[in-house]
Amino acid sequence: MDCNFRDTALLNQLEAADDIELDTLPFGVVAMSEDGTVTSYNAAESRLSGLTKATVLGRNFFFSVAPCTNNFMVAHRFETEPTIDSVIDYVFTLGMRPTAVRLRLLKQPTRHRMYLAVELR
Repeated sequence: MDCNFRDTALLNQLEAADDIELDTLPFGVVAMSEDGTVTSYNAAESRLSGLTKATVLGRNFFFSVAPCTNNFMVAHRFETEPTIDSVIDYVFTLGMRPTAVRLRLLKQPTRHRMYLAVELR
């Protein structure tokens, strides 16, 4: 799969990709249903977080997987904004040493899933 974190068409590319293609990406990808349930978790994100796909799939990302994102900067935006394509600097802290990342929040009302892309800073 040939795309990058800043690609303007990233949402379309993620929507069209299967799990095997997502695993080839050099940055993390978490795909979620509208209620925050993880539906896909790529290999790069698994390496970054130290969590396996098996322990993450089917769980709520904001409450069970990464509660450090259950705030106004991340979870609240997914919950309240119908359309998002935003990049924010962030620090993951749960279960790991503080890790500086760049998050890309992607959501459109016409899509079945919303996405959190994660790139190390």
